[in-house]
Amino acid sequence: MIDTRLNVFLSVARNLSFTKASQELFISQPAISKHIKELECEYNTCLFERMGTRIQLTKAGKILLDNAEIIIQQYKKMNFDMNNIQKKYGGSLRVGASTTIAQYLLPEMLAKFMQKYPDININTISDNSRNIEQMLKDGRIDVGMVEGISRLPELKYTNIMKDELVAIVRKGNKMSELDEIDLNTFKDTPIVIREHGSGSLQVIENYLHQNNLRLSDLNIVMSFGTTEGIKHFVEHTETMGIISIMAVSHELLENRFKIIELKGLKMMRDFAYVEKRGESIGLQKIFKHFITDSYKA
Repeated sequence: MIDTRLNVFLSVARNLSFTKASQELFISQPAISKHIKELECEYNTCLFERMGTRIQLTKAGKILLDNAEIIIQQYKKMNFDMNNIQKKYGGSLRVGASTTIAQYLLPEMLAKFMQKYPDININTISDNSRNIEQMLKDGRIDVGMVEGISRLPELKYTNIMKDELVAIVRKGNKMSELDEIDLNTFKDTPIVIREHGSGSLQVIENYLHQNNLRLSDLNIVMSFGTTEGIKHFVEHTETMGIISIMAVSHELLENRFKIIELKGLKMMRDFAYVEKRGESIGLQKIFKHFITDSYKA
């Protein structure tokens, strides 16, 4: 029912990119350009200023963006309320998740969610926690799931489960003969960690600070944007990786890695459901209840 052109405009405006909007909406780039051109012709004004390979919103574009966001939200609410009369839930929901959650936790939950709500279409995006929070603030996703300890005042966080970061080495590494090392030994050990902006790194920094240590005190040889990257690197080197315990469960059973306890350094963290402040409505409310109830169970 809603004008497709508004959805296209919103995607281009939020991404400031015709290419990214095309990828996000699964529409060809010429079709994206056509929809924007139609809107510009209808209102007899330019919505985007072309600056070489970059674009930015014009004054008219900013006005349309403010109104389009309100219209889309009201449409979603109307659609949900009308379907709710018959307990029929449909529509689409954009879910962002930090890398660890997206890879090791979310797929199983989404599979169960789709079994219960087959008419709700879920679109997911994975990035580090900081970027997921920014996407939520910018309106590029509807809800998020993040790790780490930082909390932005504009967002509302609901803790859903605990996780532990552990130090691992490959079997065959000389350190695999040990069960525990002290912090002085840890400082000298070549380590691979996640990149800046990740929730994992925030947690590591926080626990180091509690022990009067900084990242610069460690022998960090490399950082990776994914946990899988850390695992593969550790498996082929004499390094130690720090990752979520749930990310290494299969390899531990296969005896490929060993966890080395860090004396006095037990790194726990929360996985949190994150949304914009205010009451959850519509599909966001259904999804939140499903996720939080699943982990309580």
